[in-house]
Amino acid sequence: MRESILTIPINEVFEKKCGCPLCSMRDELEQHSVEYIMGAAMMEPDVRIETNKTGFCKVHFEQMRACKNRLSLALMLQTHLQELQKHVFDEKKFLETKEGKAKRTTEKVGKIVNDCFVCNKIEWAMSRLLSNMFDLYAREREFRQLYAEQEYLCLPHFKILMTAAETGLDKSYKSEFRDASSALVKGYLDELEKDVSHYCKMYDYRNTGKNADWGNSKDSIERAIRFLTTR
Repeated sequence: MRESILTIPINEVFEKKCGCPLCSMRDELEQHSVEYIMGAAMMEPDVRIETNKTGFCKVHFEQMRACKNRLSLALMLQTHLQELQKHVFDEKKFLETKEGKAKRTTEKVGKIVNDCFVCNKIEWAMSRLLSNMFDLYAREREFRQLYAEQEYLCLPHFKILMTAAETGLDKSYKSEFRDASSALVKGYLDELEKDVSHYCKMYDYRNTGKNADWGNSKDSIERAIRFLTTR
């Protein structure tokens, strides 16, 4: 396959043939974004203005906290909370009980609660990676084969791919792409169902003992959750 700065990150993920490739893309983007925001970017004025307005979701707050740089996180929280005080819960406006103002405050809070700096960066980058991936799929027969050889697609990313392909993929390859994607989901779903069922059967007293054969079922719960949720 012909490599370019646009296709190298995609090929690197797909060549691993390990797990859901879109989960791998998301995880790499997520790691880079969290490391970026917890590093020198914390002191960049334009970044801080954006994080003050958007904040972060619980998942990414936890990942930031795991970086052990508590001072950086505290400084971002400090200015984010100050932004809330100034622009959402201003004391004079907040104490007003008129229905219109209360509604606007609720709308502002709802926007902040559902926003996240890292999620926004990942969504922006993923949309471009998917666009490049569809171009690669239509252009390179070898990539189409590589795509079909993936271990599986998780359910949420399968939905994202099917939706994005409607407008992002050349119509000549939509049917092949849908078939390949569905096969990746169905094949892994069958495997998971068997493994989880086997796990349940191993709790029957007849299957206990030191020589009990758990097969591939011991981590089937975790694999099923990741397949269903991407996490």
